[in-house]
Amino acid sequence: MFRFSRTGVAILVALLLPQAGWAQDTDPQTETVGAHYQLTYIWQAKPGFNAAYSGANSVVPEREFSNTLTLTAYLGFRPWAGGEIYFDPEAAQGQAFSNLTGLGGFTNGEVTRASSSSLQFYRQRLFLRQTWNQGGGAEKQASDLNQLAGLVDKNRFVLTAGNFSTLDVFDKNSYANDPRRQFMNWGLMTYAAYDYAADARGFGWGAAAEWYQGDWVLRFGRMTGPVTPNDLPVDFDILNHYGDQFEVEHAHELLGQPGKVRVLAWRNRAVLARFRDAINYGLANNQTPDIFKVRNGEQFKYGLGLNLEQAISPSLGVFFRAMQTDGATETYAFTEVDQSVAAGMALQGAGWGRAQDTLGLGLMQNGLSRDRRDYLEAGGISFFIGDGRLQYQPENIFEMYYSLNVAAKTFITFDFQRIHNPAYNADRGPVNFGGVRLHAEF
Repeated sequence: MFRFSRTGVAILVALLLPQAGWAQDTDPQTETVGAHYQLTYIWQAKPGFNAAYSGANSVVPEREFSNTLTLTAYLGFRPWAGGEIYFDPEAAQGQAFSNLTGLGGFTNGEVTRASSSSLQFYRQRLFLRQTWNQGGGAEKQASDLNQLAGLVDKNRFVLTAGNFSTLDVFDKNSYANDPRRQFMNWGLMTYAAYDYAADARGFGWGAAAEWYQGDWVLRFGRMTGPVTPNDLPVDFDILNHYGDQFEVEHAHELLGQPGKVRVLAWRNRAVLARFRDAINYGLANNQTPDIFKVRNGEQFKYGLGLNLEQAISPSLGVFFRAMQTDGATETYAFTEVDQSVAAGMALQGAGWGRAQDTLGLGLMQNGLSRDRRDYLEAGGISFFIGDGRLQYQPENIFEMYYSLNVAAKTFITFDFQRIHNPAYNADRGPVNFGGVRLHAEF
């Protein structure tokens, strides 16, 4: 059943607003007002699998089905030179596997948007982007989602402020970045170990600054996180509870083909439980360790990551990501991974007469810190995982997809994922997931 509020009706009107109502400026180089829309439906299934035992937060061993649907409008206008304001209303619904538990690398990057089996309306983004051009020659930006067509200087300073996602600015990758168009697994849309500050849907409030200078880009941002870990209400005390990130990017050419290298450092400050405190509390009180009983103080959490992308030819590109975190505290806002490595390739179909099609292959390995392992081995349960006990092995994931262009910007994607040691437990799995995705942009 659909439940409408005044906000929901307003968002629905925006979603259905015709493109003709937002006309492009007569100068084709500069767009003053723009609107784009997207629809993504993902259906996934997993057969039953072998499990020696299951716990409170295990992916269930029986056959399951999952689906998500998102509808988004990307509405923007240019109120003054260099300024852009964007509003993204969204509607989403869906059902996750096993109530979104039992994995480090979840199989559908859209599933955090879908908190209900009925269509829910909400504001996804509302932000200002201001660009100060500083010379170095002009480059064209095409009209796209949350991007107005126009010219910008190669050397420029860009400020983004308001309600958006950390991943809108940081950790970009041409081949593994968007679960609506590319790989679906969380570990291929960003670093799986990147516990970036956000609400339960993946968005927050804050600001990010970018300085483009020749082949280099420097980025810094501070974002709000949730009041309690992995929850929806936002903690607006951004001076005391926050996620900071700093990224350096360098563009290059290798054998005539473009590539980029990015290094990302981040730090969160929030009220979080430490796994070692939970273990010690359990020992002192002859109880199973419980992070929810020791979440009583502000903690720092930090990590460092490397992101590489390289074109091999106009049709083939490869990528690599790796991140290490301190691993002492519970997850703040993303998923339960303390070390992550991912690599893969994306091949466009020009070689077989399907230039808009893409074949993608990706491999991931997720790992846990010693403290988190000890907590789970002692029977502890955390937000996403907890089988009651643990025979630890890294979680290994393979994903393969084929994106078939069926009309204009409409694609049907066939996806397969195989996960060994789900939730880092060698006593369970492997688990296979098959899926189909429909994605259209207007």
